[in-house]
This record gives sequence, structure tokens and C-alpha cells, in this order.
Amino acid sequence: MLIVSGPVESAEHHRAGHPERPSRARAAMAGVEDLHLGGELRMVEALPATRDQLTLVHDPAYLDELQAFCDAGGGDLDPDTYAVSRSWEAAKLAAGAGLRVVDELRREEEGVGFALVRPPGHHAVADRAMGFCLINNVAVAAAALAEGGERVLVVDWDVHHGNGTQAIFWNDHRVLYVSTHQWPLYPGTGRAREIGGPDALGYSVNIPVPPGSSGDTLRRAIDEVALPAIETFGATWVLVSAGFDAHRADHMAELGLSSGDFARLASLVGSFAPAPGRLAFFLEGGYDLEAVRSSVAASLGAVLGAETDAEPPTGDEIGRAAVRRAKTEREEALRSARQWATSERILQ
Repeated sequence: MLIVSGPVESAEHHRAGHPERPSRARAAMAGVEDLHLGGELRMVEALPATRDQLTLVHDPAYLDELQAFCDAGGGDLDPDTYAVSRSWEAAKLAAGAGLRVVDELRREEEGVGFALVRPPGHHAVADRAMGFCLINNVAVAAAALAEGGERVLVVDWDVHHGNGTQAIFWNDHRVLYVSTHQWPLYPGTGRAREIGGPDALGYSVNIPVPPGSSGDTLRRAIDEVALPAIETFGATWVLVSAGFDAHRADHMAELGLSSGDFARLASLVGSFAPAPGRLAFFLEGGYDLEAVRSSVAASLGAVLGAETDAEPPTGDEIGRAAVRRAKTEREEALRSARQWATSERILQ
């Protein structure tokens, strides 16, 4: 069973010519429809996230400022990010859609969830919009789960590093954040030595890969760099920041994934869910409409056991050295941080 909240198309949140546009949601929904799930597809209405839910991850002052900005007609929040008069409502609905998916999965105790939302969220930090993102949708859902005693693994395969999600949970041992992303690229964060704060050492896992890398590199990155942390963490929920801008047809970056690669990534990440009904995908980036459609179908089809017309997976040697380097840098950073922590305890 697939539980979809939305699609939150939010056509009112739109600026002509901007790549973050309503047709992205329509393309993602077309990918869902391509699975021909019949009665195994459940569409559930998105409800706006409440202020209490949003303040689990966002500063109240920022929320007030964003609402006031939208009420005044909106404009440019930064060179990449805009808001219009209806963007505040759209952002609350996007965050609420993720919460609704999680609630339905908990109630059903089976199935897979998909928060089919825009605007995306993983760049939004606690006190600022960034990178097309206003509210951090996946972080709101992860925080709500963590408040309920869950241990949440967030895997982010968007081509850009999810700096907002990492920053929000930097010192939170209840959430393990794993990101594969092109390097160098916006927003300039996500080095392998970024491993988490003093109360959550090792709970940020970053694997930057070079332009031209394909599916084999990302799967190797998770297997060789992230898997030890994932196995030790013992997640009770898995949330995926599912951006599809790493597809080779997407003009926003330079990775070389196919829809078949996203299918294999989804299968791998889905295997980390400890039980049925504990896996949910959140739409992040992805700006080539056909690539979004085919990659959504391939990813969800892989975890649901549905047949798709996915492109063949890709292979390369380009990123092999980058994965080894990321593993070494992460291990060195962990050793240094633990030695420093030990020294501090001795001095005290």
C-alpha cells in the first residue's frame, strides 16, 4: 500500500520562470499513477502544520517574519528563494502533508508513505529560508517522531546537501542524518568531516561525490561510509529526502543517475526500515519533469514490488576515490572529536 499526502500542488506558490514550479508536483503524481496501484493507493488530505509542530524545528520569530512577509505580498527571500502571498499557507500544508503521511503509516502499521509536496524543505534552517525552501518538511516530521520517543534515520539523496536538516539535528542524538551529494555545489556544506555536535558525534554522515558520479557511487557511499552508523543507530523510522535532481537529465547539477539507480537506492534505503509502515519519502528537488516522473515511479515501485519501466542502472569508477576519501576523513574527524572529548573530561 502507498499512502500519498497531496499532491500539494500549491499553484498559488509560484513565480513564472522559476524552476521550483507547480508542474513538478504534477510530474511526481504522474509517476505515482504510472504504478497502477488501484486499491493499494491511498490519497490522504494534507492539513496545515500547527505552530507547535513547526516550532519543533523553526524559531518562532522566523515563522512570524515569514508569515508577515507573505501577508505583505512576498518577494525575494534570497537570490534563489521567493515567496508570494499564498506561500505561507503552501508551506504549512507541505509540512502538514509529511505529518499526515507519518500519522497514517502509524495507524495502518503497513505500507509506504510519500509526501508529494512543494515547496521543498531540506535547505531551510531554523531561522531562515534557503534554496527554494521555506519550511523544512522532513525535519518537522522527524522532530515530531523523535518527540514521541522514536529514533529517526533521515537519508537525503538530493543532489544538493541538506544543510538545513543537518543543522537542525546537529546536536540531537535521536536523529541520524545521512547525505550523498555532489561536491562542489550549492550550498557549500556537507564535507565528510561534518559529523555532528558534541552530544551527537557521528550522527551526521556526509558523502560528497564529484560531478559525473552515477548510481554505483551513491550505493557504494551508503554501504561503505554510512552503513556502520546506520546499523549502530537502530532506527525505528526511516525518512527519505527524495530529490531527483541527481538524474542525468536534470540541468541543476552534474551527476549521472538514471531512474533505475533511484530504484536501487530506494531498495537499499528501504531495507533499513525496521518494520512495515515505517518508511516515508519526501519530495525535495528534481527539475526535469520526465526525470521526476520516471524516478518517482522507479523509487516507489522498488519498495512496493511494483513493475516499472525504469532505465537501466548506471555504473562508473569516477566516485570510487571520493568514497574512500570520505570514509577516511569521517573516521579521522571522529577520532579527533572523541580524543578532544576525553581530554575535556580529564581536565574537568
